[in-house]
Amino acid sequence: MIASNQRTLTQVSVVAVGHVDHGKSTLIGRLLHDTGNLPEQRLNEMRQASERRGVGFEWSFVLDALQSERDQAVTIDTTRIWLRLPEREVVLIDAPGHKEFLRNMVTGASDADAALLVVDAHEGVSEQTRRHALLLELIGVRRVIVAINKMDRVEYSRKRYEHVRAELRALLELVGVEANAFVPISARDGDNVARASAAMPWYEGPTILSALLTLPGRANSTQEGLRIAVQGVLRRAQERIVVGRIESGSLGAGDDILILPGRRTARVRTIETWPPDGTTRAGTGSSVAFTLEGSPFVDRGDVISDPEHEPALATEIRARFLWLGAEPLKAGQRLTFRFGTRTASVEVVKLERIIAIEGLEHLDSDVACCNDVVEAVFRSRYVLPVDDALAHPPLARFILIDGLDMVGGGTILAPLNSAPAREAHDLVPAGHLLDSSARAWRNGHRGAVIWLTGLPASGKSTLAMQLERRLFELGFNAYVLDGDNVRAGLSNDLGFSADDRRENVRRVGEVAALFADAGTIAIAAFISPYRSDRERARYAAGPIFHEVFVKADPALCEARDPKGHYRRARAGTLENFTGISGDYEPPLQPELVLDTGELSVSDATERLLRYVENAVSLQHRG
Repeated sequence: MIASNQRTLTQVSVVAVGHVDHGKSTLIGRLLHDTGNLPEQRLNEMRQASERRGVGFEWSFVLDALQSERDQAVTIDTTRIWLRLPEREVVLIDAPGHKEFLRNMVTGASDADAALLVVDAHEGVSEQTRRHALLLELIGVRRVIVAINKMDRVEYSRKRYEHVRAELRALLELVGVEANAFVPISARDGDNVARASAAMPWYEGPTILSALLTLPGRANSTQEGLRIAVQGVLRRAQERIVVGRIESGSLGAGDDILILPGRRTARVRTIETWPPDGTTRAGTGSSVAFTLEGSPFVDRGDVISDPEHEPALATEIRARFLWLGAEPLKAGQRLTFRFGTRTASVEVVKLERIIAIEGLEHLDSDVACCNDVVEAVFRSRYVLPVDDALAHPPLARFILIDGLDMVGGGTILAPLNSAPAREAHDLVPAGHLLDSSARAWRNGHRGAVIWLTGLPASGKSTLAMQLERRLFELGFNAYVLDGDNVRAGLSNDLGFSADDRRENVRRVGEVAALFADAGTIAIAAFISPYRSDRERARYAAGPIFHEVFVKADPALCEARDPKGHYRRARAGTLENFTGISGDYEPPLQPELVLDTGELSVSDATERLLRYVENAVSLQHRG
């Protein structure tokens, strides 16, 4: 049980970026001291440590927590500092400035509301400054306070300040980032950090501190609608308490909500706090815990919205990101896409644009190298709730993972397609009082859809029936939906045209999903020749769908021909027969491949059985 909204101060997260030598860490250290957030005892300890090491004290030592950082005088990881002030709480994120540590900057700035960009007044706009401005736009940080530092090096020259400010204004406008303030400072001496500088009487704007205090946080309005990224579900006796962060809008008892991507409707019963304080509504930025009437199924990674402002549901996404992988990126690669609290497996469909971060020029290439900025299209197997960076920046930011390595980060630009329409606004499904976890506990295994696809006579039905028998013998609840059997009943009104075949697969996909939701292992053995139709069946079932490609050489299938269909198709008496007059699109990324030209029936059944047992085990998330 957690408190839903214990924060009483308005909070804003600010990532500090800048060239490695422009004084970013010095500014943060000085800001901590001048606002009373650095205890004198700690300051004295650092000064004494500097004396023992034989080096002069620097304000940047406040943040250099790693020994290697002190030795190299380079920040190599992100550090979060809470600046607690009477008016608000500012979370400062010190991000690396050196070009070799851009990876940590991307992750460090991924949840920032704004940025503090530090630029050396003497050096002006550097190549690294241009990179950081572009990266801020990439990850959806579009408000910035610009600190023009080291004004003491240019004798507090107003002319130099205005020249650098003009350079920076042009750069930020180019990349679409809004400057809330340009502040001339000397971080080392504290000029215009927390107090106005006597050395620059010509400057009448805010100090860094006052700019931070007036920086807009995340809007606390409902004009963009409710968004909550579900972090998890807790149990208290028979209650299920949903936990997440309100990224926009507000949530209160009695509100109607949508749970996505499943588009399940629900009503908020209570807002939970500890200790109980009578709270009935929580707003933007709050970490919230709440219960729902009827306890509908909710899981980590789901997105909650209000019914009037739901995100798009899509399987294809256009995104812009910084590629940080050691190996080049190209179309066809599969990566893990993590945004909000959701993780999805995606395929790179197309690289649409590549920009070299060194000179910001466009590259004519079909592969992206490390530190290139990329616009690309991703395709997910499952439908995803998608917001673009303009509407809901926090849920449009993502990172890319390859294996265990973070290889990219950026923002979602737009969804490119929509999931099949369900007219959910016109339907009110009955709310089950049991969820899938309860059914799995009773059955001793999870429900699943095991979808066997392949050419006619490849062995689908044989393997399906063998699998059903073996599962039954082991105590599993399983049932086969076979092509010919379904055609005799559920789809007896359909022919074999392309449209009728698609409708047949759609019906079977929906029925199999219902079987699986009820806790049964639904084994579907269907030619299902078109990838798009199988993807629709996958969408109906969600992550419990498992595609098994029963592979066999066409000549072998025709030689088997147990029903005489190939012979009739060759004779022209059977139209639209897959493998002869009808096309078959083999799976691109099936969960399992069984080559029945190489495996015996018993061997193929054993492999399939082992896969299914693992997939539905209560020890694994299906």
